[in-house]
Amino acid sequence: MTRTRRDVLATSAASLLAGGVLAGLGLTPFPRLALADPAPPAPPAASPAPPAASPAPAAPAAEPDPADLAQASPEGDIALGSDKAPVTIIEYASMTCPHCAHFSTTTFPELKKRYIDTGKVRFIFREFPLDALAAAGFMLARCAGNDKFMPVVETLFAKQSEWVVKDPVPPLLEIAKQFGFTKQTFEQCLANQKLLDDIQAVRDRAANKLGVNSTPTFFINGKKLNGDASIDAMAKEIDPYLKEG
Repeated sequence: MTRTRRDVLATSAASLLAGGVLAGLGLTPFPRLALADPAPPAPPAASPAPPAASPAPAAPAAEPDPADLAQASPEGDIALGSDKAPVTIIEYASMTCPHCAHFSTTTFPELKKRYIDTGKVRFIFREFPLDALAAAGFMLARCAGNDKFMPVVETLFAKQSEWVVKDPVPPLLEIAKQFGFTKQTFEQCLANQKLLDDIQAVRDRAANKLGVNSTPTFFINGKKLNGDASIDAMAKEIDPYLKEG
C-alpha cells in the first residue's frame, strides 16, 4: 500500500513538472529513493545445494554517528521542547507521505501533550521530501518563518487530501494565504533555488549519513525507529530514558 501511494505521488509530481506547473515556480524533481521493498526471489537452483552451516546472527544495525545526527539543517533546525530534556526525538518526514500525515494528526498531539510540553522530550523536525510537491510544502513552511513552520506543516498534513491532487497550486496557495502569503510571496518562495537546495541537502545527508530511506523515520536518543509509530510505541522507547533520570 505504501509503495503504491508513493508511486502515485511521484508520478503526479513528474507529470506536473513536465507540464510546467511547478517547473514555472522553480522546482525540479528529486531522484527517487529505494523504498526498502523486499527483493524479488532468486530463481530456483538447478539442483538442491548441500546443507550450509547455520549463519551467524545478524549484527544489529549500527547507530548513526552522533555528530552526523546532531548536524542541523542549513536553514536551522526546527525544535520544540526544552533543550535540557532527557530525550531528543528527530523526525524525518515528507509532506506528501500519508503515514507522516497520520502520525501528525493522531500521535503527535499526544506526544506533544505528554512529553514535549512537560519538558521530557525535545522534538526536532527535519525535511525529507520524496518528491517535488513535498518540497514545495516544506519551502512554504520555511518561508512562513520559524514561529509558523510547525503550524504550516501540521496544516498541510491535516489537509493533505486537498492539495496532493492533480493541480496542487491553487489549494496550496489558499492554505498559504492562511499564514499571510500573497500570490506574489507564494511564487517568490517557490522560486527560491537556495531554499530548495538546502532542503534537498537535508534529505541527501539523512539518506547518505543516517541511512534514512523511508518516511517517517525517527531517531530517539539516536535509536532509529521506522514507520507511523503509535503513542504506545513511542512511549515504549521514551519511558526507559526517563526512569534512568
